[in-house]
Amino acid sequence: MVIACSDSRVDPSMVFDTSPGEIFVLRNIANLVPPFENDGSRHGVSAALEFAVTQLKVAEIVVMGHGACGGVKAALMQGFEGKAPGEGGFIDHWIDLLDEARERVVHQHGTGDAAVHALELEGIRTSLANLRTFPFVVEAENAGLLTLHGAYFAIADGVLHLMDDDGTFAPAQV
Repeated sequence: MVIACSDSRVDPSMVFDTSPGEIFVLRNIANLVPPFENDGSRHGVSAALEFAVTQLKVAEIVVMGHGACGGVKAALMQGFEGKAPGEGGFIDHWIDLLDEARERVVHQHGTGDAAVHALELEGIRTSLANLRTFPFVVEAENAGLLTLHGAYFAIADGVLHLMDDDGTFAPAQV
């Protein structure tokens, strides 16, 4: 399973050079995974995740962020804050998943280009942490049936970076 951004410049099938049917792809604004909630609301990401893990029995989940992510930049700049649905309110409520990470990034990097890049990477880490709030993900991971990975695709140079166990990103080795 690949959880990626909706941005058309970052097609997981092209990045990973796969054919139809080789990967199960979930795309949304800023490749975000919300934490587990059992509140009766409709949860599209949660449903796709549950399907992939419990029904398809995927062995790996990759959260793939990318450079120049508009959703991440919007989270950093808080451009949709206080907007009504239809004016950016749905977007604001989605990208507020990055609020904690945003505070850390702004404190360390301000709000320039370095901050956007830092928040893109923090978004991947946040989604990976949120994946581990789902009981069926934790169960599969603890049983050795599922592995979680972080990846970052740099649009500017076309390089895929993989996240190490310590949370740092380095170019993938071919």
